[in-house]
Amino acid sequence: MITIKTKEGASCWIGLLATAIVGGVLFGLHAHGVQLRTIAVVSVLLGTFTVVMLVSLFIIRKYVAYKLKPIYSIVLSRDVHTREIFSELRDKRVENIGEELTAWADTNDKEIARLKETEHFRKQYLGNVAHELKTPIFNIQGYISTLLDGGLEDELINRKYLERAEKSIDRLINIVNDLDTISKLESNMNQLELEKFDIVALTKEIAEQAEMEADKKHILISVKGAENLPSVFWVLADKHYIGQVMVNLIINSIRYGKESGSTRIRFRDMLDRILVEVEDNGQGIGKEDLPRVFERFYRTDRGRSREQGGTGLGLAIVKHIIEAHGERISVRSEAGQGSTFSFTLKKVQIQDIK
Repeated sequence: MITIKTKEGASCWIGLLATAIVGGVLFGLHAHGVQLRTIAVVSVLLGTFTVVMLVSLFIIRKYVAYKLKPIYSIVLSRDVHTREIFSELRDKRVENIGEELTAWADTNDKEIARLKETEHFRKQYLGNVAHELKTPIFNIQGYISTLLDGGLEDELINRKYLERAEKSIDRLINIVNDLDTISKLESNMNQLELEKFDIVALTKEIAEQAEMEADKKHILISVKGAENLPSVFWVLADKHYIGQVMVNLIINSIRYGKESGSTRIRFRDMLDRILVEVEDNGQGIGKEDLPRVFERFYRTDRGRSREQGGTGLGLAIVKHIIEAHGERISVRSEAGQGSTFSFTLKKVQIQDIK
């Protein structure tokens, strides 16, 4: 039961108190011999006053119920524990309840909107995961069915289909590994192990490992400052994860690079930060795709990306890793001109290098 304080309620109590006082006065008058006619007149007046007060009380209760009806409707229309809401409204004045309920409703609407957005994201994410896993699984199923239907006896067919099945399995493993990486980054299961290291030396090592992939498209990878190691570009970061960032960005530039193109990695001193830029002169990214390049499973060219073995999670992982370091990553691109991915890392001063 909610106790509502109102100005009208206070008036009722005053009226009742006045009635009691008048009754006491009448009793005193009778005791002192005042004429009955006078007492009768006063009694009629008192009775009239009492009836008026009771009617007023009834009207006031109706008024309060009318005022609270829309408020109750707001509360009861939401799937919440109304007892908690009512306990907060206890001993509130009518004129204040409306404002407080309106503020509560606004906050509740924002929370509902946030939950709906989260639910939409969850459904979209699960749909994307199912779609990405379904493709290699169906491919493997088809290859095995072909082999079981007689292709196993033909050496040319069985080798070709086994190789295709192996590629689909590798793709499946890559998707699962990338999903596991993102999940761990989001849930902070993997704490960053910060250490001081030469970012140029690390990048040179990764670039050399990617040269075989780049040679397939005759792409030249250049790392500025790699010829003068150790460099002055030392950072404080998780070396393993930053290595994964560089691998993803370099491989991405190769996959979407043009034949006989180039991938250039540069470093800039930004006082207390080191700016890393990975630039290519490949196919570039359209303006409509730029805001979404870091989304999970988003591809500017879905068919081509799958053919080249991409999971659609590489850039999402890059973004998560950089943000886990408290830094930001950005992209500049123009369709047909190439792309430049830039991010910063905390700089280590030369005197602090041991």
